[in-house]
Amino acid sequence: MTTTEVDGRRLRRERNREAVIDALVQLFDEGSYQPTTDEIAERAGLSPRSLFRYFDDIDDLNRAAVERELARAQPMLEVGVSADAPTADKIDGILEARLRMWEAIEPAARAARLNAHRRPVIAAQLVDGRAFLRRQLRELFAPELAGDRASLLGAIEVLTSFESYDLLRVDQRLSRAKTVSTLTSALRALLIP
Repeated sequence: MTTTEVDGRRLRRERNREAVIDALVQLFDEGSYQPTTDEIAERAGLSPRSLFRYFDDIDDLNRAAVERELARAQPMLEVGVSADAPTADKIDGILEARLRMWEAIEPAARAARLNAHRRPVIAAQLVDGRAFLRRQLRELFAPELAGDRASLLGAIEVLTSFESYDLLRVDQRLSRAKTVSTLTSALRALLIP
């Protein structure tokens, strides 16, 4: 076997693997948060059996899709303000960063939350992601959380979470501007004495 054949095979394998992940993410985007392997394979243009040439199992595929969406969202987490900035600026920065991220990964975030109870790998990814976001809040709002105000971190985390975003945007049908206004008011009430 020549190097060209090996490279071509490797390239084809990677292309098919990405097509499967693309298919799953597209299904998430369309509101199908727990698609069957047949649906994923059909969307990717592959046979259902061939899916598992590229992934160990459905958990491995879901993990890969969530990881890719998180990697895509990572640059959106930049707040653009430091811990020594005025509190109002930090609130504006964190809300803009979080909403930008939630809007970008909304379907995958919803799918991850719906599947976490039966997919330990996804549940672990959510735990890790939440820990990262919590650290970001703790560092950004360190001056505001000093002393006996440290317990406010939990409330700030809830207000800036995907679940709050989803509740306001989907359940309450608030516009983006109204969502920002609502969250800004709540965070200011907590953080600005």
